[in-house]
Amino acid sequence: MVKRQAYQPILITDASHSQDDQLRSRQRRYIVMMSIRALCVVLGAILVGAKAPLLWLWLPLCAVGMVLIPWLAVLLANDRPPKEKHRIGARLRRSHIDHTPPRALVAEEKPHRVIDVEP
Repeated sequence: MVKRQAYQPILITDASHSQDDQLRSRQRRYIVMMSIRALCVVLGAILVGAKAPLLWLWLPLCAVGMVLIPWLAVLLANDRPPKEKHRIGARLRRSHIDHTPPRALVAEEKPHRVIDVEP
């Protein structure tokens, strides 16, 4: 007997990324951010050594990059995407879905029979 289902099908495009993909993405983001931090450290050292013009502007920008970027990198590396039930888009899509419950067979109703024809 084939069971009829009245729920909406799940599209593969609506599926969330696997945990491995999420972890790999967070690791890449962390490496990029920490590379930017290292660049800020090197750039700050070069600017001080070269006694660059507008040093009073560039050093605070490098210092902010050296202090804030590691903090943000750790926060973002430990952050996972929100679960589907907490996303605003999912709530809006759910409001458009038909909420009629699946129809059950009455005790007297018989399911459709499959006629098997032999050749």
